[in-house]
Amino acid sequence: MQKEQKAILYLEDGLFFKGKSLGTLGETSGEVCFNTGMTGYQEILTDPSYAKQMIVMCSPHIGNYGTNESDGESSKVYASGFIVKNEALSPSNWRSSNSLGSFLKSNKVIGIQDIDTRALTVHIRDNGAMRGIISTKDFDIDSLAQKIQNVPSMEGLDLAKEVSRKEKTTLCNVENPKYKIAAIDYGMKSNIYDILLENDSEVTIFPASVSSDEILNYNPDGIFLSNGPGDPAAVSYGIETVKKLLGEKPMFGICLGHQILALALEAKTFKMKFGHRGINQPVKNLKTNKIEITSQNHGFAVSNDSLASNITVTHTHLNDNTIAGLACEDVQAYSVQYHPEASPGPHDARYVFDNFFKMMDSNAQEN
Repeated sequence: MQKEQKAILYLEDGLFFKGKSLGTLGETSGEVCFNTGMTGYQEILTDPSYAKQMIVMCSPHIGNYGTNESDGESSKVYASGFIVKNEALSPSNWRSSNSLGSFLKSNKVIGIQDIDTRALTVHIRDNGAMRGIISTKDFDIDSLAQKIQNVPSMEGLDLAKEVSRKEKTTLCNVENPKYKIAAIDYGMKSNIYDILLENDSEVTIFPASVSSDEILNYNPDGIFLSNGPGDPAAVSYGIETVKKLLGEKPMFGICLGHQILALALEAKTFKMKFGHRGINQPVKNLKTNKIEITSQNHGFAVSNDSLASNITVTHTHLNDNTIAGLACEDVQAYSVQYHPEASPGPHDARYVFDNFFKMMDSNAQEN
């Protein structure tokens, strides 16, 4: 039997947890944040929005249904570390092709298990998301305390350029597409463009650094602003591009794209204490008064006090009343802070995509 390898998780406030290694051996760092979902760990790990973050899974047993070739949201793992109570060693699911541990090892992900994730989650909830280090080779607290000073804070960090594709890519599943959509990739999940393609669309995905002229030269029917990691205020080039595109074409943003749209509309964003991450986040649609259970992953939010009079709040998060959706009819733009494409999560909010196609139809009739 292989000898169990020790591991340690050290937090920037000095708290540390000793456990066992999960995945590959070595040392990693990032912002430690928790996810309240019981499932969806493969999608979470491969979501570019989790770049530079080490994820604490609140559910005690992770890996029960293994991993497979279909559920990744990108071609690699973006999370910088993984933290669980216990790895399920005998996954059981007809779609499973690999265990969680093997998946982490093959993707060179460093993790830790056999620690009190409830205590860790409560600590983050009370004290806020913070920088951390997972190590299987350095257990000296003074050494780790010195190393953590060199781990960058998420506030002020532009990660969109790091995770975005470097060249534009055009996708289409039909011979004569009904819609041409320009999607700006700040860290786009694959299920987003899968849904856009289901609606007879040609989707051209542009790098985060794309200019407004490049978008307009493509002459799309609509512009989509994707999810992504990091501080939205640091994506200055993206904000400027969106400013120039406002009113030119119908525009729809998700997550980081929602925040960038708000900043382009002269609103402000702020760093949340511990953010919203999970597949069970309650949101109220203020137009219909219906409650939707949504998938979310963000550590920044739009400030309510900074909104101009022509911006309407369309959705609110019921746990803390933060903004979960915006609309500005003057420039045919709207956005949501959550992930209507799910993956993982419920499909309560899938209708949000329908609104985008209705806007493009309406704009085509007017022109």
